Amino acid sequence: MRLVIETFNLTAVERMLCVEALTTAGSIVDAAALLGITRHALKRRIIKHRIEWPTRLQGASDASPKSSMAASGE
Repeated sequence: MRLVIETFNLTAVERMLCVEALTTAGSIVDAAALLGITRHALKRRIIKHRIEWPTRLQGASDASPKSSMAASGE
């Protein structure tokens, strides 16, 4: 994968790399492996940059089946 960095702002680039790794990998553990850092280090960066993870779209789709299963008593 190739990323184009359009700024010398290291904070913005770090945030972009974290978001791209999370989107590509789909999980914090796999994204951290892509970046070559620990899961804990990635979690600190998610908090630092206020990255919403999982995204609202993912969170909504994941919550629906669980809510319907709980309501039906399964």
